[in-house]
Amino acid sequence: MPRGLVDTPLAARITSNEAALKASTAMHALGRIGRADDVASGILWLLDPENNWVTGQILGIDGGLGTVRSR
Repeated sequence: MPRGLVDTPLAARITSNEAALKASTAMHALGRIGRADDVASGILWLLDPENNWVTGQILGIDGGLGTVRSR
């Protein structure tokens, strides 16, 4: 299962390398890597009591990387 790259200290080896960052950005359907607040907003949505009818779903917070087919 693909996972989108998120700009965090854990990803610094990729995000601090211009060539690696450009290649990763190009892989994401949205044309950018994620930010921590992109992931946080999905978590907050799941935790919101208003969304109590959602069960057993996978929420892909990956910038569209999960929809990109490898060549």
